Amino acid sequence: MSTPAAVGRLAARAVSGAVRVFLVLAALFWLLPTLGLLISSFLSPTDLNTGGWWQALTAPSKLTVTNYARLLGNDTITGSLLNTVAIAVPATLLVLVLGSLAGYAFAWLEFPGRDWLFLVVVGLLVVPVQVALIPVSELFGAIGLFETTAGVVLFHTAFGLPFAVFLLRNFFAEIPRELLEAARLDGAGELRLFVRVVLPLGAPAIASLGIFQFLWVWNDMLVALVFADSAHPPVTVALQQQVRQFGNNIDVLAPGAFLSMVVPLVVFFAFQRQFVTGVMAGAVK
Repeated sequence: MSTPAAVGRLAARAVSGAVRVFLVLAALFWLLPTLGLLISSFLSPTDLNTGGWWQALTAPSKLTVTNYARLLGNDTITGSLLNTVAIAVPATLLVLVLGSLAGYAFAWLEFPGRDWLFLVVVGLLVVPVQVALIPVSELFGAIGLFETTAGVVLFHTAFGLPFAVFLLRNFFAEIPRELLEAARLDGAGELRLFVRVVLPLGAPAIASLGIFQFLWVWNDMLVALVFADSAHPPVTVALQQQVRQFGNNIDVLAPGAFLSMVVPLVVFFAFQRQFVTGVMAGAVK
């Protein structure tokens, strides 16, 4: 005869098992489009036109690497991947460096108008990108930055900084004051204090911010479509141009789209531990 405690344990295990099954099914459902894109990138256009990607599950002999060979021979797509790297990496690094410095200044340095300036930064969070497209286009055209990689990098940096400053300022403000005062008593200046104490403690938040910024810039299409050089576009614009010009060249679009998606996934999984640590630290605080 089972006791109430045993019944409770069995019920808890049943609920836990049901939750796990649900999470697995939800994950598989979420990954289904990615799986379809991956398989489509290995199918010939003829096979894709005659049936869906799922035909490869029963006929794996139809899979071929010809599409990727053609992709590597497409100078537009391969060049656009390099152009995207040239935009995403500097835009991410600039936001991390400037955001960290500004976040530390707002958190621990005393200067006139600090709180009011921080309120201005917070207010900039609600400014949509679309509002700035026309005035920034005129400004970049006047100073010679329109349709340049530097212009795209500056635009992404400017719109990424408010969130970076807000996030890092709040994170740095939670560092114990006693720890900073002890470093100052040991003779550490503000720059050394920032590099030796604040940055190591803020590494999880900085890594999380870097992932968000990189993913936003890498997947951006609107800013790149307006400000990037039309002759040397990033990968999102290049894929859009392929659809507009050829329409049915799935043998280039599928592997190109999958490669453009793989890079952010690699970046995320490479910094997954720091990302989770940063999120959990923010939740606890």
